[in-house]
Amino acid sequence: MTDILIRGGRVIDPAAGFDGVTDVLVSEGVIQRIAAGIEAPSAEVIDARGCIVAPGFIDLHTHLREPGFEQKGTIATETRAALLGGFTTVCAMPNTSPAPDCAPTVEALKERVARDAHVRVLPIGCVTHGREGKTLAEFGELAEAGCVAFSDDGNPVADARVMRNALELAGALGLPLSEHSDDPALSSGGVMNEGRISERLGLAGQPAAAEVTAIARNIALCEATGARLHLAHVSTARGVELVREAKARGLPVTCEVTPSHLFLTEQAVFGDGPEPAYDTNAKINPPLRTEADRRALLAALNDGTVDAIATDHAPHAIEDKLCEFDVAAPGISCIETALATVLLLVERGELDLRKALTALTAGPARAFNLGARLPGVGELRPGISSDITVFDPAARWTVDVQRFASKGKNTPLHGVELAGRVRAVVLRGELALAPEGAHV
Repeated sequence: MTDILIRGGRVIDPAAGFDGVTDVLVSEGVIQRIAAGIEAPSAEVIDARGCIVAPGFIDLHTHLREPGFEQKGTIATETRAALLGGFTTVCAMPNTSPAPDCAPTVEALKERVARDAHVRVLPIGCVTHGREGKTLAEFGELAEAGCVAFSDDGNPVADARVMRNALELAGALGLPLSEHSDDPALSSGGVMNEGRISERLGLAGQPAAAEVTAIARNIALCEATGARLHLAHVSTARGVELVREAKARGLPVTCEVTPSHLFLTEQAVFGDGPEPAYDTNAKINPPLRTEADRRALLAALNDGTVDAIATDHAPHAIEDKLCEFDVAAPGISCIETALATVLLLVERGELDLRKALTALTAGPARAFNLGARLPGVGELRPGISSDITVFDPAARWTVDVQRFASKGKNTPLHGVELAGRVRAVVLRGELALAPEGAHV
């Protein structure tokens, strides 16, 4: 392995509470030293002046689409997109075909990952067979095959008895259950947030209560079982308030928010023009909510209630969005814009930089206890850690979907100017993404 010297950057390691301008030396596959004035004559030097040097980002919620939906994305394309976004570890959601509800499916996925992935991919196994919410998947097999969590994401586990049994079993295995909290009886047929804009557009809405009541139920089941509950893509003010209350009572509850829900509101469906836009690229599940909800999510991130910023990256083929709003597929391709939207919120004074970086690194590592299987992940610990992301927080760029590495061009941010760009990524101690003009 070639030695790598990252010189003169602002090094921020939230796990260690370190923040200072210094050098980082990577040698023999791990970080060896973090100190000023390191001399390493044989090392490849990355000039990080003006940049931030952080642990490699971790995404707890990524849709890679393969196997089964390669027209939307592949392991190769979507992990390349993740690398460009600064992510070194992604957790692959199980809504693929076949769904990973038994060990052989996970093993087949791991073979594809070993062949094609540009970043580290950790599988998430199904809660129920086929994600149908009826009978529990093979939890023991899935855990032994290397799954880091269980989820039926895209579908909630609507049956409370099935959910309780799933939590009991996941808890016995020491793994978290990541739940898409939604009450289908309330949200069924809704295609955007229920409110003033949905009424004006004539679109059926999903009420905030669909998420809130499901979160309340899931927290109650977490309390009854003592198992670790992770609440995926929380999108409502009351939802994060329930999480805050649960944590105050000492329950093993963690949660994530998406950059889309932090940055956008239901207004994105309507558009900025005088006439309704019905922008299908802004259709997501759970839907984009109100400005009050967005501000509540930011406040919860700033006060530490939110554990992780997880992208819910959901690439789609053009035909999935180039259709009527009611039938368009929900989801936003956002892993390449995630950091820049977060940094623009920091620039605006809405989000604390240290809290944001915690939610991209140490927070998700703790939420899924990833350090138990990947020592040093989400931190910059000399002698152990091996993943680093270097980014320029001041770099301005305009989103052009035609330049995405992702197959999915489905984002409402096309043409929007953002702040912050990834300059280099070290993965497993090697330079996986080099600064412009450098040679890997």
